Amino acid sequence: MTMFEGLSVAVGLAPVGLMLMAALLGRFDGLPTPGLWKGVLLLSGVALVMAVVSAGMGAVPLLPGLKATSLGLVLAVLVQLLGTVIAAFSARYLQGEPGQRRYVSALAMVLAMVHLLLLADHWGVLIAAWAGVGAALRPLLCFYPDRAFARLADHKKQFADRAADGLLILAAALAWAEVGSGSLTALADHVAHTGLTAGLQGSAVALVLAVVLRTALLPVHGWLIQVMEAPTPVSALLHAGVVNLGGFVLIRLAPLLEQSMVARVLLLALGLATAVLAGMVMLTRISIKVRLAWSTVAQMGFMLVECALGLYTLAALHLIGHSLYKAHAFLGASGVVRHTRLQSLHVAAAPHALSLGLAPVLAVAAVLGVQWLAGLSAWPWWWSVLLGLAWSPLLWVPAGPGCGPGLWPVLSGMSMVTALTLAALGVHALPLGVPQAPAPDALGLAALLGMAVLYTGLTLMQVRPAWLAGAWRWSYAGFYVDEAYTRLALRCGPARWAPPSRYASDAPPVATLRTDAL
Repeated sequence: MTMFEGLSVAVGLAPVGLMLMAALLGRFDGLPTPGLWKGVLLLSGVALVMAVVSAGMGAVPLLPGLKATSLGLVLAVLVQLLGTVIAAFSARYLQGEPGQRRYVSALAMVLAMVHLLLLADHWGVLIAAWAGVGAALRPLLCFYPDRAFARLADHKKQFADRAADGLLILAAALAWAEVGSGSLTALADHVAHTGLTAGLQGSAVALVLAVVLRTALLPVHGWLIQVMEAPTPVSALLHAGVVNLGGFVLIRLAPLLEQSMVARVLLLALGLATAVLAGMVMLTRISIKVRLAWSTVAQMGFMLVECALGLYTLAALHLIGHSLYKAHAFLGASGVVRHTRLQSLHVAAAPHALSLGLAPVLAVAAVLGVQWLAGLSAWPWWWSVLLGLAWSPLLWVPAGPGCGPGLWPVLSGMSMVTALTLAALGVHALPLGVPQAPAPDALGLAALLGMAVLYTGLTLMQVRPAWLAGAWRWSYAGFYVDEAYTRLALRCGPARWAPPSRYASDAPPVATLRTDAL
């Protein structure tokens, strides 16, 4: 190993090591709480610098089973940036709360396991790191263990995670038997040269099902809604980082996924159903945080649709944009509440009917126009139409005293759609090492039809709510999808959680949530 290679390994692994040090720092009883937060923030800042330096060095192999990819390095910087901001926010947010040492240790361990997952180049490392993320997250989700819904959310998540672990092990076993190695790079080379056998087809299907369970798609989405009982910075960490890992895993294993039509159709069906149903539910919610949670469920569905359609560059852009947006939205949730209240005093809440009808036409025209002017055809035509539908709400104008929507709000919305299209084209041109394998037109048209149904439903629920009175009630109830999964999870055992005995002195009493408690 040359000196440069050794330096690359040390810098690439530095964020993992520094976050493990921060996790151990939380277990040191002799350090006062203010000093603990200062030490964690210092280590987190150094880890952020190391992540930036590693990204500048580029994609290189590190150790057996670990490899720094271009996308993984970019996401490592994003993860550590968000982790540092969330840690600084938590230091103020949790002042006076018991259990801060347990919180610090768990937060740092989550970041360490996420960094390890981003470097995984072996099935064993991938499975262990993803399981480690879930295990480290438990003390954060149950930071207030006396809250019943927090324990219920943790129980449902653990039930889904264990099923996902089994499916990932199955996917790894099938792929390993075919390739003769657990290396993800070797798997990509094998698929490129020999195609997919029946074993690899089964591996791709098992991988898709595992990602669906870990990414909170319907019908196992309920824990992501009920985890609002956790502190706000935990919600920011969860929605901005942890649930997005499924998209990264699919992009990392794109060579396996893109040649399995069965897996892609399954992923498209589950992702599209989640995006449509969660998008409808989100419109009926009043609580800002719960609406943001349902928005995450819908966005995860949409991201997996992008992966199913083979548009991995757009999925990577969606992952980055969603992480930044949700971190800002949750950490600024109190400001959103105040802004919403002030806005309701001045304008009507419902959009203007004319803007609802014109929005998709103008948005699609903007996307196609930008592509034509740029001379780029980065994705199929049906995806341009689908993006226009997805971004149409940016052109919704609140109803006012006039006879039609004002010109300025429409121009403002058009500028945002144009900027998003340029960003998508720009990211597509970056050397992120992300493959691009657009699906057949039949799958694209199915996704387009699903988004058209969603937009039509959202429009009718606002301009003709009487027509969809029954659908509104079902939508407010989440279409009752979560109830069956909740009963199944509770039949397998009551929801129990207790903090580690080391932290028992600073944690509230622990109770058990029984099946008959709901």
